[in-house]
Amino acid sequence: MPSDQAEGATSQTDVVVNGIKRMIFDGTLGPGQQLPVEADLARELGVSRGPLREGVRALSYLGVLETRQGAGTFVTALDSSLLLAPMSFLVDLHHPGGSRALHQVRRLLETEAAALAARHADEAALAAAAEALEAVSGPGGVDPREFVEADIHFHQVIAQAAGNPVLAAMVEAFAGRTVRARVWRAIADEQAIARTVEEHRAILAALRAHDPDRARLRMAHHLLAVEDFLAERG
Repeated sequence: MPSDQAEGATSQTDVVVNGIKRMIFDGTLGPGQQLPVEADLARELGVSRGPLREGVRALSYLGVLETRQGAGTFVTALDSSLLLAPMSFLVDLHHPGGSRALHQVRRLLETEAAALAARHADEAALAAAAEALEAVSGPGGVDPREFVEADIHFHQVIAQAAGNPVLAAMVEAFAGRTVRARVWRAIADEQAIARTVEEHRAILAALRAHDPDRARLRMAHHLLAVEDFLAERG
């Protein structure tokens, strides 16, 4: 395809993407609502059907639209976890040697999540965090992978208690991508699990005291220990 034609096709696709976004922003289309039929939408946006389909496909990849076989195309719930799915994909593609960088971003996100949770966490959230902590706090050993699962759940509860669904979705995106380093630490460092439990207890105490500064510091201390381990073993 000649370059001017390719640029024209891209431009028309952008018209579709921006046009549908505008329709969502101004309330013409809302979460769960079906898009107009293809011919009508193409006419409204002033494009042909080819670019329209490309634009719809692009917005589907981004979690904004979903096509249901035999039913049509709909606006999704526009849930933060859906809209941040491309970021999770980017994290998945991150070079394996970049684990420390991922943990640094994770620390920035989770320290603020802890501070917000200290302000907003209700009794149900505190109970859920305590339950995740107690699952690995009893006498006897614990399988490193089971421990990391409980660890991830503890952090997820805190992120959700922060009251910011975008922040919670971002924490979720990084949680699953740091599992390998967390399991590695639990296996390689015999004291890691015991220290992590104590660090979790300190975080939970700060949440119960509704002390944002202390919660932020306790979470930072906890996550820096993981980064130090990676630095020492890197």
